[in-house]
Amino acid sequence: MERSVKPLIPLVALVALALVLPAQAAGGVKIGFVNIGTVMEKAPQADTARKALQKEFSAREARLTAERDAIIELEKKLKTDGEVMSESKRSALEREIVKRKRSFNRAQDEFKEDLNLRRNEELNKIQKKVFETIVKLAKQDKYDLIVTERVLYASDRIDITDKVLKELKKSKR
Repeated sequence: MERSVKPLIPLVALVALALVLPAQAAGGVKIGFVNIGTVMEKAPQADTARKALQKEFSAREARLTAERDAIIELEKKLKTDGEVMSESKRSALEREIVKRKRSFNRAQDEFKEDLNLRRNEELNKIQKKVFETIVKLAKQDKYDLIVTERVLYASDRIDITDKVLKELKKSKR
């Protein structure tokens, strides 16, 4: 039976913390905490990535919106004029609406997939930069342990989140 490693992470962190706390009480260990959620939200690299994605995908999004609006107009025309149209014109309009809806749905799915792929690429770059910055600060300031996730409480004294953000702002990209 295969076991997931993920449930063990909090346990390992707790054990590591239990081993480190007596040494810290003696003044030998330096621990820091980073709120990764705050860093990922406030990092200037995240804002830059959001703007780049907006610029990259706004034209496609506008074309999709225009096509959706055009389909809605065709549907309105069919609803209002369908009764007075000849059978062949009404059938042609119905086929056109179905064809354009299919095409629109495909284009919309491709758009969402492309956007998600690019968003994930940018997120991975930012995560890598954040990790490198945290490690750099930990080594520079001689931290023995930096914790991030699943921390019940971290005092301001050990919270280095703002320090990480300042460092990320210095390196902008």
